[in-house]
Amino acid sequence: MTPTLYYCYDAYCGWCYGFSPVIRRIFEEYRDRLAFEVLSGGMILPEKPQPIGVMAAYIQKAYKTVEEQTGIRFGKDWLWHIFNPEESDWYPSSEKPAIALCVFKEYHPELAIPFAADLQYALHEEGRDLTDDEAYRHLLEKYGIADKEFYEKLHSPVYKAKAYEEFELVKQLGITGFPTLLLQVSESRMYLLSRGYTDYETFRGALERALEAARAQA
Repeated sequence: MTPTLYYCYDAYCGWCYGFSPVIRRIFEEYRDRLAFEVLSGGMILPEKPQPIGVMAAYIQKAYKTVEEQTGIRFGKDWLWHIFNPEESDWYPSSEKPAIALCVFKEYHPELAIPFAADLQYALHEEGRDLTDDEAYRHLLEKYGIADKEFYEKLHSPVYKAKAYEEFELVKQLGITGFPTLLLQVSESRMYLLSRGYTDYETFRGALERALEAARAQA
């Protein structure tokens, strides 16, 4: 079987946003040798919608750490909601972006990595509300997906069920933080490559060692 790299992430995860340039680079470098799969983790799934103010104070400090360690920058439109939570209409939830990813993978499964990165850019740089249907429209044009069909699927219980299946699979894999990356080299063998943010050189080294180990045991 072709080795498969599993990228377990969440659209709302700031550390995953910081990791986006790394995973994009790995994708471009290895896309001819590996299969890539993105799994949404369901990081924010409140029973009742909670305003951004619930987590704003924590994020006001945490985002700086992400910037310092990853070199990524958060956009002013996203930061406005973090520093003006009493005026923001955001009620974050990981559900809709996870459903959107499941719909997208039906059209372009081989491009799940760049699409996941685009979702994170839409939120963290452009300040788009991923619980709002309109947050996805610009990406439909980019990837050549028909609006009407996409939005019908976005609200279909079939794709919602697929998203929750991904959340459950991530739990079954024992993953509690994001980003986490796994490499499956056979039906019975899987390597944990990284847990949390990892820079490109470190991650690439872990990936190469896992591939070498797999070849040695083949």
